[in-house]
Amino acid sequence: MKPFLPARYEHVAFGLLLSGMMSFLVSGFSTLLTVGLVGHFPAIWMRAWLPSWALAFPVVLFVAPLVRRILHRVVIPRG
Repeated sequence: MKPFLPARYEHVAFGLLLSGMMSFLVSGFSTLLTVGLVGHFPAIWMRAWLPSWALAFPVVLFVAPLVRRILHRVVIPRG
């Protein structure tokens, strides 16, 4: 695939993909633990995942800079 996204949007794309993948996996696991592997599991999962992603995406964009600042204080730089 040829790159198509300007570099200035990389942090937004990163947050979108990270929040999408993480919320997808976590909501699937939580849904499986709650309802079990029932016949309509995929529909239940998607109803749980999409609102979770809608919340997770802005949270990731807000929290990521804070996490970076914290890590810069606790991680020893490579020498």
